[in-house]
Amino acid sequence: MANVRTADFDRAVKIGRPPNVAKLFPNSKALIVSGKFIDRAMIAKGGAMTIAANGRSHLVIEGVLRAAQKANAAVIVEIAKSEGGAKAYCPVSLWNIAMNVDALCNRLGVTVPVAVHADHYGIKGDKDIEAARTEIPSLFDAGITSIAIDASHLSDDLNLLASLEINQYVPKWAGLETEVGEIKGKEGLSTPEEARFLVMGLNAHGIFPDWIALNNGTTHGIEASDMGIQVELTASIHEAIKDFKLSGAQHGTSGNNSDRLRAIAAKTRTTKANVATALQMISWGVEVNDYGNAILDGGGNFIKVKDRGVTEKLWEEMVAYAGEKNLKGGDYKKLNLPFENRIMGQPQEVRARMAGAVEEFVHNLLVNVFNAKDTAPIAIDAILEAGSHDPGPKASRIEKASEWTKEKIVERAKSLSAGKGAGGNFDD
Repeated sequence: MANVRTADFDRAVKIGRPPNVAKLFPNSKALIVSGKFIDRAMIAKGGAMTIAANGRSHLVIEGVLRAAQKANAAVIVEIAKSEGGAKAYCPVSLWNIAMNVDALCNRLGVTVPVAVHADHYGIKGDKDIEAARTEIPSLFDAGITSIAIDASHLSDDLNLLASLEINQYVPKWAGLETEVGEIKGKEGLSTPEEARFLVMGLNAHGIFPDWIALNNGTTHGIEASDMGIQVELTASIHEAIKDFKLSGAQHGTSGNNSDRLRAIAAKTRTTKANVATALQMISWGVEVNDYGNAILDGGGNFIKVKDRGVTEKLWEEMVAYAGEKNLKGGDYKKLNLPFENRIMGQPQEVRARMAGAVEEFVHNLLVNVFNAKDTAPIAIDAILEAGSHDPGPKASRIEKASEWTKEKIVERAKSLSAGKGAGGNFDD
């Protein structure tokens, strides 16, 4: 591994893995770490962000890890609550994703730091809060090292109050992401005022997130327009909360062109870029443009590239199944669970080309778009400098808890005028 001595890597494995990971995988050589270290590495390099790859299938995770090793880049592998939670549509779940990552790192000889992230842990009401009291600890029992508490579906006051309630179940060492503004494209864009409200309220109670996710113009899934990421909006919000030292988490990356992604890395404080749909489509062999957005034929159907991805026979079965279930466009994501075993039962050369296509795409992102090349040694240096699995928070308390009681939070929120836009299914 370039620029890292074997002794330093071995030391990082010994001290850098969080206690849950060390307990689960006592004999492992996989450097699974807190998301905090991944964030710190991107900050230290400057103008860099890394992939937070939604590992909807085993072969997608394999391709991502191979790309990370080739690029010598620290990365994040994640699954959202909607993708891999109690009502999963993916075979990779919140409870087995760490096992997938650990097994692949050891099998492939991956030596770069990897965080395992529970993305979009959605809170939409009291029932979700009650379930989270048990479920969030279970995620960390299963090897999660970073989490996004997403109560952005709620009003600003309830978003903050839910985030305050849930945080007690997140280990202090874990990477933490918060969110303001439900991700849904041009509707209900986030504002600096909303972001400051959320971050100030968390800070007052001693909660210091590593990342903040915004609705800055993207959607999840297939990008249907050229609206995409609004770089200047993102930069203005990051500037408004710079005293609280949060980095940006860019959601809805699939479908945005490379120049726009380079700009979000260079001109904002973003260090984490979520990529999901593009990796799924590329692994299957669906025709995509140079930035991973699926190309449709005149009838609005996906175009399968011959001798790429799954076999033609299996693709025909997947399309037929989608037709029976009335799955179109982005809803093809629901093919992951029913077809995973069929995919893993294909010939070795087919599985290899699926993972290889993901590797090629992700490597290009890491090296030529995200500026994440050679961030692995930086993350390892941060672990060695900390001498621990926990580098501590980036920020310190600025706000007073007495000014952010429940009553004052509700009152303060009345001054915020941002709307959330139309309703819909925007979970991942």
